[in-house]
Amino acid sequence: MHALKKHRPLRRVTLAAATTVTGFVLLLSLKPHTAPTVAQASSSAGQSQSQSPSGSPSSGSTSGSTSGSSSAGSSGSTKSTGTKTVTGDTIQTRWGPVQVRVTLKNGKITDVTAVSYPSDNPRDQEINSYALPQLRREALAAQSARIDSVSGATYTSDGYQQSLQSALDSAGL
Repeated sequence: MHALKKHRPLRRVTLAAATTVTGFVLLLSLKPHTAPTVAQASSSAGQSQSQSPSGSPSSGSTSGSTSGSSSAGSSGSTKSTGTKTVTGDTIQTRWGPVQVRVTLKNGKITDVTAVSYPSDNPRDQEINSYALPQLRREALAAQSARIDSVSGATYTSDGYQQSLQSALDSAGL
């Protein structure tokens, strides 16, 4: 007769408890993977320009397609060289807020910076590490907010487009 049959129920209970505790300890000892590094969506040229509050602020406006957005206001500064920096509205997406800052020189988009974007968890950071640079390149190439969405980052892409359009509207483009 087998050792764990009916004659030794306490041994079965002890063995089951020990196995459960061992499995639980092994499960808790697993370490989550490290969070991926997030690529910056702006160039160093956009970072070096100062944001002075002494410039003339422009009023924020939202386009007709910004349903579900909350206006955080747009601000900008005009310099004597014709360079203007305008911040678009904060667009609330399913995964978090998206806001874009646009730098214009003589009516041309010279830089686009994502001011705020979803970054609460490693998956958001991973998605935005490839989506934001792609959206920036598209906006600079198109010179407008009519850009393609990035596959896998649809909500961020939509918020980026809407915030970009609001910044361009505030700049008078």
